[in-house]
Order: sequence, then C-alpha cells, then structure tokens
Amino acid sequence: MASMASLFTPSSPFTPRGRRLVRATPPQRPTPLRRSRPSCALIEPDGGRLVDLVVPEPLRDAKRREAASTGARVRLSRIDVEWVHVLSEGWASPLSGFMRETEFLQTLHFNSLRAADGSVVNMSVPIVLAIDDSQRRAIGESDKVVLVGADDKPVAILSNIEIYKHNKEERIARTWGTTAPGLPYAEQTIAKAGNWLIGGDLEVIEPIKYNDGLDQYRLSPTQLREEFTRRNADAVFAFQLRNPVHNGHALLMTDTRRRLLEMGYKNPILLLHPLGGYTKADDVPLSWRMKQHEKVLEEGVLNPETTVVAIFPSPMHYAGPTEVQWHAKARINAGANFYIVGRDPAGMSHPVEKRDLYDADHGKKVLSMAPGLEKLNILPFKVAAYDKTQMKMAFFDPSRPQDFLFISGTKMRTLAKNRENPPDGFMCPGGWKVLVDYYDSLVPLEKGKLRETVPA
Repeated sequence: MASMASLFTPSSPFTPRGRRLVRATPPQRPTPLRRSRPSCALIEPDGGRLVDLVVPEPLRDAKRREAASTGARVRLSRIDVEWVHVLSEGWASPLSGFMRETEFLQTLHFNSLRAADGSVVNMSVPIVLAIDDSQRRAIGESDKVVLVGADDKPVAILSNIEIYKHNKEERIARTWGTTAPGLPYAEQTIAKAGNWLIGGDLEVIEPIKYNDGLDQYRLSPTQLREEFTRRNADAVFAFQLRNPVHNGHALLMTDTRRRLLEMGYKNPILLLHPLGGYTKADDVPLSWRMKQHEKVLEEGVLNPETTVVAIFPSPMHYAGPTEVQWHAKARINAGANFYIVGRDPAGMSHPVEKRDLYDADHGKKVLSMAPGLEKLNILPFKVAAYDKTQMKMAFFDPSRPQDFLFISGTKMRTLAKNRENPPDGFMCPGGWKVLVDYYDSLVPLEKGKLRETVPA
C-alpha cells in the first residue's frame, strides 16, 4: 500500500476558479500562482440544483400509509441503506434514485451522465440496487416497491421502476479494472448479489439516522452549504481520508489555505471530510477516526474556526482512479470548489499480487481530465515526510534525502499496535493515544481471531 504521507508534486499552479491548467509534462521549476478574482458565491451543484429525496415532514404519515398498502418489498442491506442516504441528500445530484439501465451503462462506459440539455456531469461508480430471481417474481407487474430495513420498517418507496440484468463480471471489471478475487466491496456487495438491478424514482420517508453518537457530524450538502455561508467562506477546499490525521496531512491542509489566501481569497474554509460508509475490515473504524479527528482540532493542529469536520456517508469501493472521481464529484454538490488529491487516492494493495492495485499517479491525472469535473480545481501536492532535522512533518527536500523518514500507513499501524510512539511531531499526542486505544480494544480470542470492543 502506498505511504499515507506521500503526496504529489504539483503539475500545475492553482488556476482561476472553475478552470484548471493541464500539462502533459510537469514544469521543471516552480511556477508562480496565477491570481484569480475570488467570488463569494459557492460553486453550483451538478445539474444546477441539489436533489432532495426526503419526503417533507407534513407528508410522511401519508407516505407511510402508502408504503403499508404496497405489497412488493425489497429488503436493504446495510450498504444499500448507505446508498439510500447518499441519494436522499443529493450527494449524487442530479440522480433522483437508484440507476436505471441507461444511467448504469453511461456510468460503466463513460464515467459520466448526459443530461437532457446535453450537459455532462461526472458519475464514475454505479449506484444500483440488486434483487434476486424470487424478488423479481414477487414484484411482478408492480410499478413501485417499498424498500425496508433490517427491522422490516419502510425506509423508502421506489416508483416507476425498471428491472434489468445485473452483469456482475462486467460491472466489477469496469469499476476496478480487474476481476481478481479479494476486492473487498465486490465480495461484500456484488459477488453474492442478485442477478437483476432495479432502478427508479426514490422517495425516502424520513432522514437516514444511525443513532451511533455521530449523526451530528453527518451534515447533508444543503447543511454544509449553509455552514459555509454562515462562515462567510469565499472558497471551500475539501480533503477526504479514511485514516487518522497525522501532521503530514495537516501540513498539506494548512499549506493549501495559505496558498488560497495568496491567490486573493479572504476566508477559505477547509472541509475535512472522512468517509463514513462501508470500509474494509483492517481500516480504523469510523467512531475511532472521529475521536482522533476531534483531538486534532482540540490540540490546535487544525484551526476549528476555519475547519468544518463532517462525515461523507458513501461506502468505499477502493477502486482507485475510477472511485476518486466520485469522491470529487460529491464534494462539488457539497459546495467545494477545490479538492485536494494525494498519492494513490482510493487505492489499495492488489488482492493477489504483492503490489499496489493502481498506479499511484493515475488518480491525480484522471481527475485533471475527467468529464464533468471541469469546474472543480484539483490540488495535487508534493511529498510530505518526517524531517529528522526539524523533528516535524515537512515537505520533502530532494537535496537532503537522508534527513527524511517516510512513515507508511502500515508502519503507523504497527507502532500503534505495539504501543510504540512515533517520532515527536508525527501526530498530535491526543490523536496518537486514540489510535493506540483502538488497537488495545482489539481483544484476542481463540484461534487468533480478534474482537473489536466498541468505544463508549
């Protein structure tokens, strides 16, 4: 797996809002920042407006009665519920429900959707709902189905439905670029899924809540835009991660704000936006990551006045350059006009061979060319590592490589598991303690298995 501390050297300077400069070859010397004329208006969501699929409160009782009288039902998995959440709040705008076949095919083959007016929006991962043969027979000729949770309580109604073939091999191959066994999301949600996909217009009966103590962080795109407006943001730069924040990450984020101020923006706001949906088993769970992020703000590593911490509800595919487009596109809908991309975004180790699954450079390169992302400024950055002479994380200086220590994600996890401290200045003390406490909570059981103790 690529080092968490490795971040790209910029291949282009910042460019005016809504435009990017793309070069085939990186410049040989630093290029001055091009100054833009900042605007106080937030970036427009895809399709011109945010989709909101949650039924207004005065109409919810009527919608529950409609759900009770509708015979056809589809039970949602936990990950299905996460996608209902994503769709309901407009993260995937302009999608209005689970994909029908034309949307599914455009996503698989073009990584984008073409609107009725001819415009193109990015959409790189399928947002679909699978059903099996028996469910298809039970639906019969009905034009709507009720989507229910694990407790059989109605979650949503899917109307004007379309059922079409679920070609699982093609879906996996085009999303991940391989059908090798061991792809976490594919094994969890696709391999054993039904042979059919059902799409349609989605009405979510009430906002999705998880009641896990973290719902206050699950701000919708509308709520985030309101918060950015309240803070008088004239630029929003987003940083996604699924790991604890170390000081190399913090350096990247604070340096981005400095550069935006140099461009002429008066109040750029950071959206620190950890992924909150499905992640693979060896990732640090969301509850622990959020405790660690809280310490990063409490200890002043990031400024709470210029940082908004919120949870991005999407499940994680680990699909590299394909998935990173989805991560960037969703942040447009949340109001971000700048997106920070690091090394091997959304990547993972190859599930069979001893190598990274994706070229570490391709995520950044694909984002700079992706259809439908032209209005988003992509911010690739240079390598950060631990500078032994300064005893802190710093941008790598190739003239003195012997002074730098690269601490990979694997190395960081090993230190925490063994209760060993990293070098001073690698991570704030409170944040490191949270990470150590997490690994201490993994209690050994028989036959070498592990049990996670849920934090209070």
